Amino acid sequence: MPDVMILGIPVSFPFEPYDVQIAYMEGVIQSLQNNTNAVLESPTGTGKTLCLLCSSLAWLLVKKAQLQMNAKVGNFAEHSNFSGALRDNLKTVAGTGKAKDNTGWGMPKIIYSSRTHSQLTQAMQELKRSSYRHVKASILGSRDQMCIHPEVSKETNNINKVHMCQLKVKTRTCHFYNNVESKKDDRAVKGDEILDIEDLVTVGKKLKCCPYYLSKELKQDADIIFMPYNYILDPKSRKANGVDLMNNVIILDEAHNVEKMCEESASLQIRTTDVALCIDEITHVMRSFGETSVEELDMTVEGAQPKDFTCDDLCILKEMMLALEKAIDEIHVGTDGTTYPGGYIFELLGKAEIKDHNQMSVITLIENLIQFLSTASASPFSRKGVGLQKIVDLLNVVFSGTTHAYKERVKMCYKVHVQIEDKKNNTKTDSWGALKTATSKTAERVISYWCFSPGFGMKQLLDQNVRSIILTSGTLAPLKPLKSELGIPVGVQLENPHIVKSNQICVKIVGQGPDGTQLNSNYQNRDNPKYICSLGRTILSFSRVVPDGLLVFFPSYPIMAKCQEMWQSEGIWSSINSIKPIFVEPQRKDTFNAIISDYYSKISDPSTRGACFMAVCRGKVSEGLDFADMNGRAVIITGLPFPPLRDPRIILKKKYLEEIRANDKDNLSGDEWYTLEATRAVNQAIGRVIRHKNDYGAILLCDTRFNSPKLKGQLSAWLRDHINVSTKFGETVSEICRFFKTAQSILPSPRLKPLLPHESNGNRSEIGTTRISGVAFPITNSRVVKPGNKKTVSQYPNSNEVYADFSMDFYKNSKASAYVSEFKPKEAKDLFTALDSSNQEVETTSQPLVTIHKRNADDPKIASVAKRKKLKIKPFGFEDNLNSEPKCNNVVVEKEAPVSLIDFVKEIKVLLKSEQYKQFQVSISTYKKDGDYPSFTEILSSLLENGKTFYLFKGMKRFLKEEHKSMFQEYCDNVKFNS
Repeated sequence: MPDVMILGIPVSFPFEPYDVQIAYMEGVIQSLQNNTNAVLESPTGTGKTLCLLCSSLAWLLVKKAQLQMNAKVGNFAEHSNFSGALRDNLKTVAGTGKAKDNTGWGMPKIIYSSRTHSQLTQAMQELKRSSYRHVKASILGSRDQMCIHPEVSKETNNINKVHMCQLKVKTRTCHFYNNVESKKDDRAVKGDEILDIEDLVTVGKKLKCCPYYLSKELKQDADIIFMPYNYILDPKSRKANGVDLMNNVIILDEAHNVEKMCEESASLQIRTTDVALCIDEITHVMRSFGETSVEELDMTVEGAQPKDFTCDDLCILKEMMLALEKAIDEIHVGTDGTTYPGGYIFELLGKAEIKDHNQMSVITLIENLIQFLSTASASPFSRKGVGLQKIVDLLNVVFSGTTHAYKERVKMCYKVHVQIEDKKNNTKTDSWGALKTATSKTAERVISYWCFSPGFGMKQLLDQNVRSIILTSGTLAPLKPLKSELGIPVGVQLENPHIVKSNQICVKIVGQGPDGTQLNSNYQNRDNPKYICSLGRTILSFSRVVPDGLLVFFPSYPIMAKCQEMWQSEGIWSSINSIKPIFVEPQRKDTFNAIISDYYSKISDPSTRGACFMAVCRGKVSEGLDFADMNGRAVIITGLPFPPLRDPRIILKKKYLEEIRANDKDNLSGDEWYTLEATRAVNQAIGRVIRHKNDYGAILLCDTRFNSPKLKGQLSAWLRDHINVSTKFGETVSEICRFFKTAQSILPSPRLKPLLPHESNGNRSEIGTTRISGVAFPITNSRVVKPGNKKTVSQYPNSNEVYADFSMDFYKNSKASAYVSEFKPKEAKDLFTALDSSNQEVETTSQPLVTIHKRNADDPKIASVAKRKKLKIKPFGFEDNLNSEPKCNNVVVEKEAPVSLIDFVKEIKVLLKSEQYKQFQVSISTYKKDGDYPSFTEILSSLLENGKTFYLFKGMKRFLKEEHKSMFQEYCDNVKFNS
């Protein structure tokens, strides 16, 4: 791998980097060298994660070498007979005298965080394939993901799981935890391999030690630590996980959500019913004390320590909660709720005698009670301390600081909003999703303690004396308001262009539908039947000319449901569905995986013209999934996804910003923030389409408001120069059609279709695709289906070459194949495991490299080949392949076995009788276990060695063990039979 010298730091990069990659790595290194913060935007497909890891780790290794050398020089000077002046000079040079920065604190670490654990797993996979795979790395996860204790891991409530674990650790009754100390230096733990969460769980089960606490041990010596956002931004999580930020570098990847995360982690809601439940739980524990002797209590909970709290403690705590309940009931609440300054929360808690001097003892007491309740009974119907947990969460957020400066910031950045909520209607929302309130006697009060300044959380990070904070994403634009919101000094900023060319992207603002109706999804127009029908016909028109996958994003679920209802009644829905089968993003998470899997499957089906996925901005489809190549050739944005206008939190956020702006005109106004919220969600949705250097797609903004110069300026920088305004709808459709025809003719076709995602069988259910050096590959069970895998690769002829070519399309040819070949995952589902584990239809893990069908019959490359060979091109599926011999000038063309695993199995299943197919399955399973080649080939010969199925017999070679392949090939070459 070549070394690239960037600002004096040698960076080992897998290939010759692009200019945008060099610019990005310069931004990272400049930030780290100068101990400044950075805001870096680089579009998806520019290899952002790889650049981020290589540049930051290159700097870290140089920094560590400098510190180690300086320490040796300083030690040498201290113990040598130099003159005093020379010794002082040496010590100053070594950094042991007056340091100019914070390097005297010790070796820095890199803390790499992202939104989800699956994104962190992807980043760790990139690290494993880089030249820096030798660095010490660790990942922090939750007990929910890493606990292997048979009793604790079965607990469904995460809070209860935490307390059960803590009690077993405290009483030394978890033998997995007890083994951590003796196993933490085992080679399987501290070997050369980088361990992600799945690896840690595997090692933990093997060594019979706790993966959760193993990860904490690995953290101590790690150079780079991976963790989710909340482990850094949430003070409580930071403390619980022992995350030390001093002198360390914080990288916040996918940072387009960081403002919201900062506000959310510092905010909280509590209801009067939560306080009532807390009082009830305290009363329950008091009764337990009255009815149970200490000895009996000891027998109730193994290892429990009743001395952690007394009856007097319970009485005092109950009095506090009763006082808090009374104080909340006495708050004056208007019809639309009442808002108080942020400092009001201290006044409210003060009425319950919870103040700075005793808040820690109250928190400790409540935590002891929760632990007692969550472990006292295994019954799911017993009290588990849910109300108490709400109170302790409130206290942890409110008292995350106690200094005068902290309280002054709370007064500035927070609001306390009290509203009446009807129990019967507390789940109902208006068409925007805003909460409906009522003042009936059945209502309960909701106390909202809301932080409106992302800078509040960021300031707390800076208070920890961090070295640098790097915020990066594919969609951060515009940067100026982002920096204003975060309120931290930024020394380096970058808005990278995309690596795609103008002929790979078509951006249109479509202001009117085919019938001339203006397309505008504002509040006044969104229920207009004429507009809704025109929008539907617009999507119908584009679905005819957009190949393969079409993504349609709506501002909200209610608007999408309204459009669906009207389009179905008008017949528009069925018209679109007849061209591209429609899939709709569900609001329930449990059905999402199946729907997205069906969508990918339909895209891969050569008998269809693709599929249409209708989704919502800010939904799971717009945020986390990759629709590279055929999975997403166009994205339609149907409107601006503004936040719910009448939501109290939105109203108060806008008011807060106006108050701040009155003192500083450089800050965002409430209206500017409101618009930015919409355009940032649009930028995220748009980012689903163009995913790598050779990808192409259309972006259709179907709302006349996008023509506003202000809105255009808030779209991602790489997009702005490509925007064109549609004047005549018919011409626009023709332009889109020409764009795709041109792109298909001049750009290389993807060698492999994106693979189908599979549902996770573990705790994680993230699905979709990931980036391998800018190329999209699927994730299965939070792992990546990667090139180089011995089992997976055998499904493709010359598969290493295939993947190398595909990667080289992204990274300038020369050294991509070497890079890809280093990527060797541990597990893959091959033919044997698929057949052995299930009698059901095998899920597809690949697609044919080349299939001539109706969709690509116009491809000039394929057409020219067909012309030379005088082949007649017609649509066909594998059934045609079974029932007729393809001929060319009366010469039989030898068939080839399907590359697709599912097609391969389907053909065998169709050709063989059920008894024969069962015999085939048994032979596969037997061969996998004992490797008896002669017996296996004998059975295969009896089943498949004839004129019609011999191509399938030959196709079995790729599934054989390596030592048997040459014998099998020799046998096939010598077989002769009469067809």
